[in-house]
Amino acid sequence: MEFNEKTITSEKKFEGRIFSVRTETVELPEGKTGYREMVDHPGGVGIVAITDSGNILFVSQYRKAIEKELLEIPAGKLEKGEDPLECGRRELEEETGFKASEFVSLGHLYPSPGFANETTHIFLAWGLVAGELNRDEDEFMNVIELSPEEVYDKIMKNEITDAKTVIGFFKGMEYMKNN
Repeated sequence: MEFNEKTITSEKKFEGRIFSVRTETVELPEGKTGYREMVDHPGGVGIVAITDSGNILFVSQYRKAIEKELLEIPAGKLEKGEDPLECGRRELEEETGFKASEFVSLGHLYPSPGFANETTHIFLAWGLVAGELNRDEDEFMNVIELSPEEVYDKIMKNEITDAKTVIGFFKGMEYMKNN
């Protein structure tokens, strides 16, 4: 049996600055009708930025949706038609004030595939040099540098809980171990 769903109707319910919401009526695999509420999101990029000393750059920022401050890898939303690598370069410099001479893709992930089509691309970056800090007017964050051991401990103690950050860290460490 195939497990795909055929769209019968689709209706946009909300169009925002960052995402939109739509509802769909679908035909389920066994022929019954189902209903879906979905978020359309342009996607984003996360950057695991490694310093010359082998530490990793993080940003600490408040996330209103969960009412908490989180430690995250530098990241941002893709602009329409933007190349993920270019977005990664832009976001790294905007959020941390650093540019990187080397980038390698660590793949992508789907943060919430049960209701959103967002794709997050993860890059490992190194060869950092000072650039220009240029945050969006609604971005308030601190840049923090942590050793891989500190990051691992914070993940295991549930002090780093952002999914792209956890996945990016482990994929980045595996890449560095094997290359």
